[in-house]
Amino acid sequence: MAEAARRAGRSPSDVRLVAVTKYVGSDDVWALVAAGCRDLGESRPQQLWQKAAALKTADVSWHLIGHLQRNKVARTLPLVSLVHSGDNLRLLETLDAEAAHANCTPVPVLLEVNISGDTAKHGFQPHELGPLADRFACLPRIDIKGLMAMAGREGNLDDARREFSALRQLRDELRRAWAGRWSLDELSMGMSSDYEVAIEEGATLVRVGTALFEGLE
Repeated sequence: MAEAARRAGRSPSDVRLVAVTKYVGSDDVWALVAAGCRDLGESRPQQLWQKAAALKTADVSWHLIGHLQRNKVARTLPLVSLVHSGDNLRLLETLDAEAAHANCTPVPVLLEVNISGDTAKHGFQPHELGPLADRFACLPRIDIKGLMAMAGREGNLDDARREFSALRQLRDELRRAWAGRWSLDELSMGMSSDYEVAIEEGATLVRVGTALFEGLE
């Protein structure tokens, strides 16, 4: 990660590792925490609930990186520091309502963008976001921190680079258009197979799982 950041003329401290723990048990996650990792990510809310309970004494921040069904918002919200997968308006409305009901601080959220155009993926289409600014502004308990995307499943690293570059350009356009509303500092993109390319294209958060746990039985 540090080498990729330096190649792009960035400071390694500008990029955070979110360790994706969905393929391992709690003992392995404890080992990761002992090694110094403090940002942990889960794709499925149920697994996040279980692991957060198992690691309740650990000094960690949990990230929900997968699709969040609205009926799981209430139980998930108190456990997470960042929802990466704000992938539709109804979910954002539910997060806003639940945060108001719980009288908690605004929920940090990334808007998930279907940057690859893959019909099997969740997320807003890039052209949808600009016109939704006023709708987002009506959700006072939602704090939009930036954008999130995944590269297309069938592409190579060159394809991933183009998609990550497109997400960064979209973020920059929205940052100008939404100035004074949301800072959009975060770009969550890149996984085990393409995180270096993502960092070179501006990622501030990379979601890595398989590469961390290779060799575990």
